[in-house]
Amino acid sequence: MLKIGLTGGIGSGKTLVSKVFQNLGIPVYCADDKAKQLINESINLKQEIISVFGDEAYINGNYNKKFIAGIVFNDAIKLKVLNEIIHPAVEKDFINWVKEISLKTPFILKEAAILFESGTYKQLDKIIYVTAETETRIQRVIDRDSTNREQVINRIKNQWPTDKGKQLADFVLDNTGKKLILPQILDIYNQLNKEWQNLVNG
Repeated sequence: MLKIGLTGGIGSGKTLVSKVFQNLGIPVYCADDKAKQLINESINLKQEIISVFGDEAYINGNYNKKFIAGIVFNDAIKLKVLNEIIHPAVEKDFINWVKEISLKTPFILKEAAILFESGTYKQLDKIIYVTAETETRIQRVIDRDSTNREQVINRIKNQWPTDKGKQLADFVLDNTGKKLILPQILDIYNQLNKEWQNLVNG
């Protein structure tokens, strides 16, 4: 079973790509969703986050995303500290998730916004990188998160540049609208299936 990473800048369309792969029968682990769950459920994570950001980090036991985002997306050091708290817990959960997956599937996907920044891409066999125009990404996030342009731009600045991400990727999905996305996904799906069969057959 191959472990495939799926990443791309915020608003690039990773969720759309994940859903297509899921419809094709491929198990998908969404690291960002799992991080949100662990942040709210893990007592250890809560304690660590509060120790760095203070009691305002949680309201009635629930993670205060707006408060934390207002800090970390304007402070690269605090963002790094937050990631160093969360990512080891997510990675441990991912490893356990992989163990539970049936070996009959040719590959699984790990969707993560900061796959490169966290260094976890090194534990994966291949990387798929999703690209989209910056203005399109900004508008998608504004609509999705009910945020403003400045906040989105700050979040983009804290992620790896597209060119750098594309250089490390094995597959690049063009979600700019210039090409149909579904045929590109199906092509990657077929390539990964073929690669798995070659490994199995020696």
